[in-house]
Amino acid sequence: MTTQPLRRRFFRNLAALALTGLLAACVSDGDDDGSLPPADTPGGVRLQIVSFGDSLSDVGTYAPFANTLGGGRFTTNPGQVWTQRVATYYGDTLVAAQTGGFSVPVVNNPNGYGYAQGGALVSGTQGNNWAPNGTAALTVPVATQFQNYLSAHGNFRNDQLVLIQGGPNDVIQAANSVAANPTDLTAPAAATTAVQSAGVALARVAQNAIRNGARHVVVVNSPNLAETPLTILSVSPTATGALFNSLVQAFNTALATQLTNDGTMRQVVYIDAAAWFHDTLASYQSQGFTVSNTATACNLAAMALRPPPAFQSNPLGYATSLFCSPANFTVAGADQTYMFADLVHPTTHLHALFAQNVQRAIAASGLGR
Repeated sequence: MTTQPLRRRFFRNLAALALTGLLAACVSDGDDDGSLPPADTPGGVRLQIVSFGDSLSDVGTYAPFANTLGGGRFTTNPGQVWTQRVATYYGDTLVAAQTGGFSVPVVNNPNGYGYAQGGALVSGTQGNNWAPNGTAALTVPVATQFQNYLSAHGNFRNDQLVLIQGGPNDVIQAANSVAANPTDLTAPAAATTAVQSAGVALARVAQNAIRNGARHVVVVNSPNLAETPLTILSVSPTATGALFNSLVQAFNTALATQLTNDGTMRQVVYIDAAAWFHDTLASYQSQGFTVSNTATACNLAAMALRPPPAFQSNPLGYATSLFCSPANFTVAGADQTYMFADLVHPTTHLHALFAQNVQRAIAASGLGR
């Protein structure tokens, strides 16, 4: 008896369950102009990177626990996420400002400037995969991450580059609320209002960064979750895609509108992650990928079927890129040939491409020339 039907059914169930908030994430953008400096060359100036966001930008908040299982970040480990690569480009090393979670004691690192945390919302408290008393993800919201930086370091300096990203977890939670109340005709409007508020809140983080001395600020909007495996491999791709399309557009429009209306847009490098991802997906083979959004580099079904002792009661909690290492890859080299590590998080190669585009967008703005 073949295991393929079982694996296929399990994977589709996993994708459907992800909509309940099990997983969190994001993706990216930037202008790819051949006249700009090639990526991964010195950035022209040395800058310290300060990063706020969610799992796309998280450089290792949960590493003390995840490292014991071969993981560490929300990608194809031991690969780096885009914020780390941008930091390296500008001569810096980005480390987590806070570590802990999954019952590991919380430690604040005074020399850590990577404030992004997997599962974080833009504001509010309980993000995706949050649990009380640090027994799962910490999910400190982006707005609070920003306040924590100010409390620890005061104003920003001229030699710092501030990276601000968020929104996908707000979109996922809003989608959950609609899916959980299918007969409530007011649920879609309430979900839209929630993500619009999150978009405004992210814009205000950027505005407050500038008010507190930040001269170099990058703002990243939300990728379209309708174009990720979370949707493509779900039980109902059409309905899930339509919901995500609507909510992501509402978030991104609110973010851009607020940045424009308060005059912040002209002071930041704005990265349209949704547009960049869409274009990258359309040309994935020329970007060096063999698999786009139809499968994942991490064998999530196998991971959930063989969880370590810490996840015996919650095997789906283990089936995420946070705990994914080469031992769990679908095929050897999947970190370079697949676009997605899990249902929403980029592989090492996709993170690298995103970082290159951010670097080029920064160069186009005049910084580093």
